[in-house]
Amino acid sequence: MITVNGDKLDWHDGMTIRDILNAKNYKFRMLVTKINGTLVKRADYDTTTVPDKADVKVIHLISGG
Repeated sequence: MITVNGDKLDWHDGMTIRDILNAKNYKFRMLVTKINGTLVKRADYDTTTVPDKADVKVIHLISGG
């Protein structure tokens, strides 16, 4: 089990950031993700695995004025 933005999500071996984004239906293009406080680059979303019991944050970047 992992936590994504405060919500529990079932974990599986080999789970990646991309798997989490798909499971949570995050489609917004400008996202920042962190695993246990460590920033994950967008280029690494398909290859960065998430450990069991991780705390994952997905932040939507919004600009405006």
